[in-house]
Amino acid sequence: MFQGKFRLAVLMPVLGGLALAGCAKEGDLVVGQGVGVTALRTKCPAVGIPDYTGDITLFREGGQRLASDIDVTANITNLRSTCNDTGERVYSEATFDVFARRADTRGARSVSLPYFVTVLRGGGAVVSKQVGTVTIAFADGQERASASAKAGAYVVATEATLPEDIRQQITRERKPGDPDAAVDPLADPAVRAAVQRATFEMLVGFNLSQQQLAYNVTR
Repeated sequence: MFQGKFRLAVLMPVLGGLALAGCAKEGDLVVGQGVGVTALRTKCPAVGIPDYTGDITLFREGGQRLASDIDVTANITNLRSTCNDTGERVYSEATFDVFARRADTRGARSVSLPYFVTVLRGGGAVVSKQVGTVTIAFADGQERASASAKAGAYVVATEATLPEDIRQQITRERKPGDPDAAVDPLADPAVRAAVQRATFEMLVGFNLSQQQLAYNVTR
């Protein structure tokens, strides 16, 4: 099953979203307030779909990997997330839709497609992985069908929280004219490493075989 390096387009930034300082709420992590820029950080993991895992193609049994041999295609879309970060464990849940199309519309048919939910820490360390199945039901004569699914995962709140000394270094007010007023706090390797350790991602995608992944990469 797919175990390649993850690259994703983040749907919910863990550290990002430049905003005016006046928009920050109590408890928000503020970067460079003295120069009017804030970056908001949350304990909730970013949620996204890794490259090449948002689509799956099934071929007819015994056929070749040609367009004429395609049996079913499907893609994940409408990925949304909710998060509860009030307890000792942060719970995130992702919901998504799967749209599928089949080549042969004769007869009613159900197709089960495996998907995964993986939690990464620091951009590469796998914290957990679970596999689920979403079933697409085609009616007789129906070419397209869809289904909805959801996946959830936990993150330890303390591990997703920045150490207080790092937080103070980032949130320290910098006023115009200060020697480091224009210096990004994340330019400090120690600060950058601490932020990375406290950053989590929850990734959702089809649980592809190596052949299916290779097909997505090269098509």
